[in-house]
Amino acid sequence: MIQEFKDFIAKGNVMDLAVGIIIGAAFTAIVNSLVGDLINPVIGLVLGGVDFTSMYVVLSGEVPPGAGLDAAREAGAAIFAYGAFVTAVIEFFIIAFVVFLLVKGVNRLKTAAEKPDDVAPEVKTGPSELDVLIEIRDKLARGGSAATPAE
Repeated sequence: MIQEFKDFIAKGNVMDLAVGIIIGAAFTAIVNSLVGDLINPVIGLVLGGVDFTSMYVVLSGEVPPGAGLDAAREAGAAIFAYGAFVTAVIEFFIIAFVVFLLVKGVNRLKTAAEKPDDVAPEVKTGPSELDVLIEIRDKLARGGSAATPAE
């Protein structure tokens, strides 16, 4: 059983998966920064300077007027945090698009690697052995000499 586990770990797919998870975790931080620091401020500007991620609706409970999302959660109110949800959806689409581009690029590289190298066109360097033998046969059949006189 230990040998089977070693064989499983040694397979390239497991290592590829581990590298993918590590890169994915690092990439998540980049996407979170992109959405939180670049996209949300633009959306907030369009919405009149409102912080998009802290948009919510109080379903029940007491929340002080103008309280942020964190303050509403700390107050124990039931809230509908649609701004945080929309932010998560934006992050998902950004990650999905980048993964699509990566897969497309890898597939393009695989296709290019699988194509055979361009074969150089055949250069005629002279008659082949078969051509010479056919010519000798034809000359002998006509009753001529197979050898050509030297000049």
